[in-house]
Amino acid sequence: MDLRVLRYFVVTAQEANITRAAEKLNISQPPLSKQIKELEDELGVELFIRGKRPLRITEEGRKLYRRAQQILELADRTRAEFEDLKGAPHGNLCLAIVEGRAPFVMARWIAGFHDEYPLVHYSLWNGSSDEAIDRLFKGLADAALIAAPYDMERMEGMYICSEPWVAIIPKNHSLAEIRGPEIPLSALSDELLILPNRPSRIEAIQRWFGEIGKEPRCLCETASYLDAVALAEQSVGIAIFPQTTYTPNNLVETRVITDPIKKIDYYLVWPAGERPPRLTQLFLDYAADFMARDLIHSERFQVRAEEYDLPENAEIL
Repeated sequence: MDLRVLRYFVVTAQEANITRAAEKLNISQPPLSKQIKELEDELGVELFIRGKRPLRITEEGRKLYRRAQQILELADRTRAEFEDLKGAPHGNLCLAIVEGRAPFVMARWIAGFHDEYPLVHYSLWNGSSDEAIDRLFKGLADAALIAAPYDMERMEGMYICSEPWVAIIPKNHSLAEIRGPEIPLSALSDELLILPNRPSRIEAIQRWFGEIGKEPRCLCETASYLDAVALAEQSVGIAIFPQTTYTPNNLVETRVITDPIKKIDYYLVWPAGERPPRLTQLFLDYAADFMARDLIHSERFQVRAEEYDLPENAEIL
């Protein structure tokens, strides 16, 4: 199995048509069909169901398609890393980001980094912390901006910022009428809740309620902040998520949860035990300098909302 044949397969799967795939690959149809058949013989499976219009991919074909995309992405990144050793920094920087405040921090880093290294291209992936870490160890991301906790033996990390946990309340809910920016945790003890689906996070929230002698009533779990807001909009429940002050929504009210207040910490992480590629190291150095010099409040970058002033006694959740 070689990379060229994997590219042929991926394009054929995407086009669902041998003729169109051959045109896109700039080869004739018979050699393309022959290469796909030889790949099937090598793997001992059928990748496409012939005689169908459009061409239908089999279950085995779908599995190979997912893996082939990862292999080709790694090959492209490896090639770019070696090209990066020549001349000015360039190539593709793959970054995994969790939701919440992380995308807005990352956007400022990229804006400043682009000023210094205009030839660099960026591939951004957004998901949960566990998924971001998984991509990091599969070699599909150069660095990840995640929410703690993380495995400090397998990853190196740089503290970035903190934010409080909030309740995202439907506008028509009685709790939305509470004045002020805060709400006590006890007020949520009898409500149906929408929680982050990270196992360690669910356990932490259960302990949080346990501190006041209560148990959370979890109705739904999701990794997506936007999903949580959408569910709260429709009065499915009240979402407990890290504060994201940059997503205004007139169908929900947001209150910082107190008594006791908890916070979440964000870290920029990368694999431990090996020196990152040159381009990745340049980006990590830039991020460290950015935070050390507090460039976020410089005139170069826009800040759209005030941050909640966390008390010193706020504990990590």
